[in-house]
Amino acid sequence: MEIVNSVLTWLMKKRIHQIELFLKYPHDVQHDVFQYLIKTAKDTKFGKQYGFREVSQVQQFQERVPIVSYEDFFPYIDRLMHGEENVLWPGRVKWFAKSSGTTNATSKFIPVSQEALDDCHFKGGKDLVSIYVNNYPATKMFVGKTLTIGGSQQINQLDQNAESYTGDVSAVLMKNLPLWAQFTRTPSMDIALMDNWEEKVEKIAQSTVHENVTAMAGVPTWTIVILQRILELKNAKHVHEVWPNLEVFFHGAVSFTPYRDLFRKLIPSDKMHYTETYNATEGFFGIQDQRDSTEMLLMLDYGIFYEFIPMDEIEQEHPQTLTIDQVEVGKNYALVISTNAGLWRYKIGDTIRFTSTRPYRFRISGRTKHFINAFGEELVIENAEQALAEACRQSGALIENFTAAPQYMGESNKGRHEWIIEFSQPPESIDRFTQILDETLQKLNSDYRAKRENSLAVDVPLIHAAPAGTFYRWMKSRGKLGGQNKVPRLANNREYLEDILSNHMNGVT
Repeated sequence: MEIVNSVLTWLMKKRIHQIELFLKYPHDVQHDVFQYLIKTAKDTKFGKQYGFREVSQVQQFQERVPIVSYEDFFPYIDRLMHGEENVLWPGRVKWFAKSSGTTNATSKFIPVSQEALDDCHFKGGKDLVSIYVNNYPATKMFVGKTLTIGGSQQINQLDQNAESYTGDVSAVLMKNLPLWAQFTRTPSMDIALMDNWEEKVEKIAQSTVHENVTAMAGVPTWTIVILQRILELKNAKHVHEVWPNLEVFFHGAVSFTPYRDLFRKLIPSDKMHYTETYNATEGFFGIQDQRDSTEMLLMLDYGIFYEFIPMDEIEQEHPQTLTIDQVEVGKNYALVISTNAGLWRYKIGDTIRFTSTRPYRFRISGRTKHFINAFGEELVIENAEQALAEACRQSGALIENFTAAPQYMGESNKGRHEWIIEFSQPPESIDRFTQILDETLQKLNSDYRAKRENSLAVDVPLIHAAPAGTFYRWMKSRGKLGGQNKVPRLANNREYLEDILSNHMNGVT
């Protein structure tokens, strides 16, 4: 295995030179991606509809093609799922990545072309490892195996020829992994792709507890569930008693900030590394490329053309969009993508904030729909997670999960934010925790501070400490167990919060 480790480490380092190319010429690379997408799709039905043959400049593209949400784009995707060819991208789409629901359906289905698999998702996976190897040249991760947690896949019932499939993006990727990647992962494919999440957790734990796991890749929330079960099976105090060679966790899908301290408790070692990725259902967008910073590098040569909507334009019918050369550091932008899977000017719902433009590094700042703005406070997920992390740091608390929503003003009460927090290690004083959370939010968000001043408009937050397993039971009741399903962090209405309080808190207030 040492020889395998040496060979794979050498191979992974070779990609660094290509990454350096788009770091040096980012605008040229994005221009080439744009030209490639337009030329490749010019004879598709979408390309003919919007005259791609006559498009040579980004401005022409922006004038002709509207910005769309999933609901807007669904008629095209529905045609693809019924087996129609050459609709958005040349040829037939055989894979559709399933994501969380929308206003018109319980799930979204994102087309995944072969080009998207090869030149985006798999290229991103190789780059992730290449960057890690470059940062940690003494790595021994290839001596053992990587624990990867997959979703599930099914035959696409809409395709009468039964030639296409749907599934979580992790399942789509696993079913198409190259041989070398299959060789280095665990558990077996039949376990990784099981439908029943609770049974899957148990079988993953049972089958990997005796493996030499050197790396993990997945969503923090569900990875914690598996790690806790493994510790129970082995009656171990921490994970390195089970997997002494574990050295890195590649994580994404949700922010790692609320989970960082809990992972450090489960894996109490300075030799453990954490690398963040932005690998969404719609594509692989970013990788943490520095050892000492959680900022991510925007990956510019994956067949994705990026546009950015300034947040003060987001509610406009025809918002202004910026290209990569027009963005500014420190501002929040809604992400719009055109891809080699046939998504055109598609709003994925995430917001990012650039921390650098030389090179283009960023942080995910939230969701265009997941925020609280009931009182003009414009609280985004990034604010909430940073404030929770500070409250945990000062109080010694550890958080498993959380959600928050507004409590609206009434005749006898002011408005405020109401939180449900499941602690794995509760603070000594919930009042002190609340105070730190509130004060930190005021420091991070001037709009929130203005509304909170002297409690004139918005009162002190209300926090409910949820019993262990509350969010697990709630997600299970909604049929949302699994790595691709995320607890909604912030909501501008009380739907989620009321459901948890009424049906899953066992009378706790």
